[in-house]
Amino acid sequence: MNLLRTKTIEQSIADTDEPDTKLRKSLSALDLTVFGVAVMIGAGIFILTGRAAATTSGPAIVISFVLAAIACGFAGLCYAEFASTVPVAGSAYTYSYATLGEFVAWIIGWDLALELALGAATVAKGWSSYLLNTLQGFGIPVPTWFAGSDAKVDFGAFILVAALTALLAVGTKLSSRVSLVITSIKVVVVLLVIVAGVFYINGANYVPFVPPAQAASAGGGGLLDSTLIQAVFGGIGTSYGLFGIFAGASLVFFAFIGFDVVATAAEETRNPQRDVPRGILGSLVICTILYCAVSMVITGMQKYSQINPKSAAPLADAFKAHGVQWTSQIISFGALCGLTTVVMVLLLGQSRVLFAMSRDNLLPRAFGKTNRKNQHPGLHHRHHWRGGRAARRLRANRCTGGNGEHRNVVRVHLVVSAGVWVLRRKRPDLPRKFKVKAVPVVATLAIVFCVWLMLNLSVVTWLRFIIWMVIGLGFYFAYGAWKSRLAVEEKKARQQN
Repeated sequence: MNLLRTKTIEQSIADTDEPDTKLRKSLSALDLTVFGVAVMIGAGIFILTGRAAATTSGPAIVISFVLAAIACGFAGLCYAEFASTVPVAGSAYTYSYATLGEFVAWIIGWDLALELALGAATVAKGWSSYLLNTLQGFGIPVPTWFAGSDAKVDFGAFILVAALTALLAVGTKLSSRVSLVITSIKVVVVLLVIVAGVFYINGANYVPFVPPAQAASAGGGGLLDSTLIQAVFGGIGTSYGLFGIFAGASLVFFAFIGFDVVATAAEETRNPQRDVPRGILGSLVICTILYCAVSMVITGMQKYSQINPKSAAPLADAFKAHGVQWTSQIISFGALCGLTTVVMVLLLGQSRVLFAMSRDNLLPRAFGKTNRKNQHPGLHHRHHWRGGRAARRLRANRCTGGNGEHRNVVRVHLVVSAGVWVLRRKRPDLPRKFKVKAVPVVATLAIVFCVWLMLNLSVVTWLRFIIWMVIGLGFYFAYGAWKSRLAVEEKKARQQN
């Protein structure tokens, strides 16, 4: 068993022309940028900004967003070069297979597929809650058994995931058009909130901009909710102060998950060498500006110490504190639109990762076949329905929770950042339409940022990751390690010799 066997770039690209697994190239740079903004701008912009300001960073939450964006930016440059060099579905999984070997690729693919499914399930939970609040806010009665917190089965989330799964199965181009409409609506809502909030900013609320550090116990989270670095070294204040800014960056990093999902659609892009880098970096810049603007508005409207971290709508609360009631329904509607596209793009990314893994026979081959007529994973395609069904079951059974931090894929970005450097050394001859300047510096900075953010993830997040990996390794050694295309080819070569 050769765990370090790698798949050549030429072989990865050649696989995209196989009749049974060929995808239609229909996406443009605009489509990819919309996908990126669609998944990065969700309810988090209305909730997470206030929650992180109240618990970790204070007004300096804007610095936390900038730090997280910088970390994503360095990693995003590495993704962009990879995508222009290897325009193949699967994103980090495919890149890892070409540079670090099959075993690492399996870990990355398994991690991505599970986290994207779990992320879609958790966001669907928030969607059903916002649906209930929005309809009730407009005077439309909705039974609590449909989407309420007391419901045994979350029908709202179940129906959302089922509907979006069907939409994705019909066609990626259609999905991008629907995403464009909904994303435009939620961006308008965000801009409206920013403009309206500017008139209620009080400069005194920004003082102190970096609140004095407090003991970690002040947060009252316990060992599982403490960060890994805090659990290891102890006594490090993660509430406010310098460490609070870094802890806030780790907390808000998951808000930027999206540019990596854009890379999963590289194989379906008409000009991936040009459009994927534009989609990745363009969506990252747009979302960074919006997040920073909202964080400045909410901390300027209301003192960070007065923001309720347990509130379901801290931004709406800030407006209510100034007697502005009409924003509550507007924000709820914007969050509802935001969550819809987040779930859709997460399901899209998950299906493409499963597609790429099955094409390499690390998962059953049936997951990787397309409709020869339209070159798309059609309604018959199993990975859409099984992936969506997994998300629906996760949500319907209410086995997910937390604030979304479990969707953090810092470790995936770390592997991609290291892989682009490795590929530069192993294959300097490859044509690269997008080339990162000073790649050793950029890759090293991306790795350093990712390692630091990983250390600031909570202990419970690491425990989830370990459990997922144990299950994944069982699948790999029981199936993938023996059934993969490279393993079969190696076996045939040995028999011939």
